[in-house]
Amino acid sequence: MIKKLLLLFVISLTTANLFAQNRGNGGRGNTPAAPPVLFREVSGVVRDTSDNTLIGATITLTSRKDTLRTTTNADGVFVLKNVKLATFTLTISEVGFITSVRKYLQNDAVKRLVLEPIILKSSTIMMNEVKINGTPSIVYKVDTVEYKASDYKVRDNATIDELLKKMEGFEVGSDGTVTHQGQQITKAKLNGKIYASGDVATAIQNLPADIVEKIQVVDDYGDQAARTGIKDGDPQKVLNITTKADRSVGTTGTLTTQYGSDDRYNANLFVQRINANQQLGVIANIRNTVNGVASSGVAGGATNGGGGGTGVGAGAAGSSSPGTTKSGGPQLNYRDQWSKKVQVTAGYGYNFSDNNSINQSYGTNYSDKGNSNFTDKSTAQRNSRNHSFNFELDYTIDSANYLQVTPTFTYANSSNSSNSFTDNFNKYVTGFEHPVVQSLSSSINTAPNYSGIVFYQHIFKKPRRNLSVQFSVNKANTDADGERNADTKNYADSTTNVVVKDSTAHLFTFRNSINTTYRASFTYVEPFSIYSQFEFNGQTRRSEYNNIATTDTVINNQLVDVTRYDNIYDYSFTETRLTFNYRFNGIKWNWSLGTTLVPSSLQGKKLDNSSQNTYGSIRNDFRAIPVFRFAYSWSRTERFTLAYAGTNTEPSFQQIQPFTDRTNPDNLIVGNPDLKPSFAHSITAQYNNYIANSKLNFSFGVNYTLTDNQIGSNRLFFSEPIGVKKGTNGARDTVLYKTIYETHYVNFNGSHAIVGRYNIAKQLDDRRYNLSLNGNITYSYNVGFSNNVEYHNTNWRFDERFGPRLNPTESIEINPYIGYDLSRSFTSLATAMSTSVQTTSLAVDGRFYFFKTWQVNYNASKSYVTGLGNLSTNPLVINAGFEKEFFKKKSLVLTLNTYDLLHQNNFIQQTLTTGGVTNTLSNSLSRYFLVGIRLRLQKWSGAPTRNGKKMNRRGDGSFIYE
Repeated sequence: MIKKLLLLFVISLTTANLFAQNRGNGGRGNTPAAPPVLFREVSGVVRDTSDNTLIGATITLTSRKDTLRTTTNADGVFVLKNVKLATFTLTISEVGFITSVRKYLQNDAVKRLVLEPIILKSSTIMMNEVKINGTPSIVYKVDTVEYKASDYKVRDNATIDELLKKMEGFEVGSDGTVTHQGQQITKAKLNGKIYASGDVATAIQNLPADIVEKIQVVDDYGDQAARTGIKDGDPQKVLNITTKADRSVGTTGTLTTQYGSDDRYNANLFVQRINANQQLGVIANIRNTVNGVASSGVAGGATNGGGGGTGVGAGAAGSSSPGTTKSGGPQLNYRDQWSKKVQVTAGYGYNFSDNNSINQSYGTNYSDKGNSNFTDKSTAQRNSRNHSFNFELDYTIDSANYLQVTPTFTYANSSNSSNSFTDNFNKYVTGFEHPVVQSLSSSINTAPNYSGIVFYQHIFKKPRRNLSVQFSVNKANTDADGERNADTKNYADSTTNVVVKDSTAHLFTFRNSINTTYRASFTYVEPFSIYSQFEFNGQTRRSEYNNIATTDTVINNQLVDVTRYDNIYDYSFTETRLTFNYRFNGIKWNWSLGTTLVPSSLQGKKLDNSSQNTYGSIRNDFRAIPVFRFAYSWSRTERFTLAYAGTNTEPSFQQIQPFTDRTNPDNLIVGNPDLKPSFAHSITAQYNNYIANSKLNFSFGVNYTLTDNQIGSNRLFFSEPIGVKKGTNGARDTVLYKTIYETHYVNFNGSHAIVGRYNIAKQLDDRRYNLSLNGNITYSYNVGFSNNVEYHNTNWRFDERFGPRLNPTESIEINPYIGYDLSRSFTSLATAMSTSVQTTSLAVDGRFYFFKTWQVNYNASKSYVTGLGNLSTNPLVINAGFEKEFFKKKSLVLTLNTYDLLHQNNFIQQTLTTGGVTNTLSNSLSRYFLVGIRLRLQKWSGAPTRNGKKMNRRGDGSFIYE
């Protein structure tokens, strides 16, 4: 055996010596040298002196034939492709570090060159007492805010929502809603891909916090923009969760069951298998709840309504529709890297909901003819079933070509029934009116939807030059068959003693709507230098609509076609957007400047029920929209952005129809063929600064919008006599009227709004204490019309919130909260009244841990409301809970929760618009308890590897298969 090993050793030495001789002879020996390659790939990693990777460092490669530029990803890794020479110079620069220039002479026969780690030294001389702890907790990039999860401590078995609550700028509601620096997060991703159909609550309330490496908040312009770099339209706020390397191979699962009073129950199953880019998950739940119970998580928080309206909450937040809801269903998510070139993502979801709701609201509608006070009450039952399926295929054909195919399918059906009562007191200049409507209605709806997207990108040999094309089609077919039986009584006075006119309507309506949308886009990027480039984005979208609504009425138990109520029309809308843009990307600042040309066409035809003639309409419009974006970064933790956006909104075909729609004889709709598209100007500025050594983060933002040619309605009032009220004691008889409304569509100017937001967060004593102050100031000026009279509505809102989070020890969490919300509204109509609502909210929540495995949690909120008259209930809502953990890893938890111990969870919401005020009431059965168990298991097997090496990752957390 020893002889064999000695012989093997001698052979190895001889082979190595011959190989060395051949190399030294320039390949003139028995083994010729490999020929040089035409192109090569150069990669490496950049770190600081503390061995922390540097994100966003600029890498510039120069040689006789090359000038290439890139930046390091989230792991400090950079990759330069199509390098022509093996002899080159690298310049590495990063804000706050000394620029490094390095020359390399590499083997020109090697296709992939992996350089030794590059270490940059800090350029800042710090005082002795200041400590630098590697990468800062928060990093601001052009379109991304990134948080390092390891800097935020949470207890074992915590979920991601608990982690987000500790991060500066986040506000998390108990229902899973998330806002970041005052803007709501709309979708969730895991390692760069949509997770659980993008539902934010599902992601953060189920995924464990200890698997998270980074939390990213991304301004998402879509997959096409992410690959090409060309941005168009308004971005969505997306939460991207990237997993730790050693938590990217393993399985985690949670089972929760709860049962309580009044037959409430809740069960949830969550299982997720992760292996690098491979994900396989099952999420299922079933629950029976009482609507209007759940707190919003922000005590007393008021929200802005659409169109300049303002919603003001009084009391603990909850639904405005008390009742019961049984809901649930499974979700399946799948993602896998089938090969180095092919990745697939798929998902299926089924959801059912059986909802029984009770609604009550009242308020006042304003007009120059007087005011209308109304009261609405209704009960409704809605049962819905929804299926959804999505699939995505990503095919990297080669280094220069990429293809993505995304088909989706959804199917929804529902049945609805309601019993409603409306009582109006109309105090108009023509006299007093008292109409009361009692109606029963039901409907059955089905809505299958098909869509598909094909995206292709080609990358040229010249760095950053690329083009892409995308085609998509979406088809929705909706059937809605309904029945409505309404009884309208007009009374002589404020009582219900004397009926002046009584009318009934028993109608069956059959509706079918088909909408097909086609979209095609083309993008091209031409680099001018390592810092600048030209971008072109051309896209066209065509939407085709076919709508048929026919109505029958019941006469003598027979169905009779009512032609005058039919609504039959079809139309198409075509819009083309051509964007020419110049972009400069510097080390500290970047900007874009260009223009977008938008020609559009709206055309179609509609059946006039009165004449039975078909009328056509054609509208062609053109708009030139500026493109401007600017960003300046002092460092990775401080930035300023300024952007302008213009949005063109076409009128609907119904609004430009050239005749009067008499479907509802009491509310006529008059089209305006001269109606212009509206255009909204928007300017947004944002400043962010995270001072790492002080753990101080502050953000300020302001948004201004101005609308030209805003599309609105002008409601005219006409009186129609319906009877005579006999005079008493010699008084004259009084003619009684009812009002016929006629709605006209008009363009007007002058509406504008400005919103300022801020967030200041300071963390102390190794983040045991987190002080957070945030709020907004809103001003809006909205124009309206009534009986050809222009008026305006002005709204002011001052909303401030202070919510420190205190963790003096690992066993104590105390989170007090104080909020102040002032909303004021003024309307220029003589009959309208100004409003002023003030809400002061006090709240506290937290947890106490004792004996290592026991926990008590609590939350209480008290609201003080003025300005709602006798509606100001000022409730005190107290909830409490108990938990006991079992086993070594605390994987089994026994829970007991009680809600609204004092039974004061009443909710009132006031909504203000230019036309009136509405108060919505809710008084749910909110005092209840739930007892249950929660089982959480995890098993991880380390970081993913490929060919014996640790896998590199992209900035979004996805793994690179090489």
